[in-house]
Amino acid sequence: MKAVVLYGPHDARLADFPVAPVTPGTVKVAVAWCGICGSDLHKFDGKKNTHPIKYPVPLGHEISGYVAEVGEGVTGYAVGDPVTVDPNWSCGKCSFCQKGMPSFCENARGVVKGMAEFVVAPVENVYHVPAGVDMRAAALAEPLSCCLHGIDLLAIQPGQKVALVGFGAIGAMMLQLIRLAGAGEIIVLETNESKREAALGMGASRFLSPADEAAVAELVATTNIDRVIECVGISPAQKTALRVAGKGATVVLFGVADEADLLPVSVYDAFTKELTIKTSFVNPRTTQRALDLLASGALEPEKLISGTLQMDEVEEELRTRTNVRAGKVLVEIKA
Repeated sequence: MKAVVLYGPHDARLADFPVAPVTPGTVKVAVAWCGICGSDLHKFDGKKNTHPIKYPVPLGHEISGYVAEVGEGVTGYAVGDPVTVDPNWSCGKCSFCQKGMPSFCENARGVVKGMAEFVVAPVENVYHVPAGVDMRAAALAEPLSCCLHGIDLLAIQPGQKVALVGFGAIGAMMLQLIRLAGAGEIIVLETNESKREAALGMGASRFLSPADEAAVAELVATTNIDRVIECVGISPAQKTALRVAGKGATVVLFGVADEADLLPVSVYDAFTKELTIKTSFVNPRTTQRALDLLASGALEPEKLISGTLQMDEVEEELRTRTNVRAGKVLVEIKA
């Protein structure tokens, strides 16, 4: 099959790659769409990620597609069914799984390499796409499921003031979820001024640049922000998130940082504000919720998609990042 294969840092190519065999309890999916995730950029740059990388390996894990074949013992799925796949497999038997913490499974592995014509995944990771959900939107189910976990950790109460740091593809998704959670005021802090109109159009109350020292200082002096979520994964964004957090605030660091980065926090400031600082890791049991939310019509998924590419255009995008800077990019997979 054709796949966008990573052979090493900064070496991704459209190439032939073997299709995994269909074994008992697995489902073969013909991929229709695959999103480019920030983790794909990290892998391309040779940085550490959720699971260890073994080269060569196809990139991508945010997919939608159609059932192409079912393995022995699989029920509930038929050839042609529209599906998506949770890429994070957990064993269900280790101590963390037994405590309801599958994200930390001692035997965890990734089961989707989605920038490929086919993937073969355990049936327990395969989900039906609800009627009425477009297959492009269905490819957003995986990042949306991760965002739902982050929003759960943020624990917004209706009417609270919420700050969102970073308005990329994930930040735009988070903004819609924050609005649905009933925030009274939503302040977006983003360095790219060209994103102001989109943020305000999605429900932001205010849009500030973290580089505008006077504006940030005024925000801190006049507004006690209850909840902050950071969606960039770099030290300046984390520093901004912790700075604007008000007294008694909860801060969720959602962006994936480099392994060598240290948290830029004044322990004294965190102490005097009595902050709760959390991190969010992948998507424990939130995939069905993501699909149900897409089916509800409460989100505007098309506003999250900045462009589409063909498989032979992915290598150039990984190098230039022209489209991913604007939002979520989907790759069309044609078998």
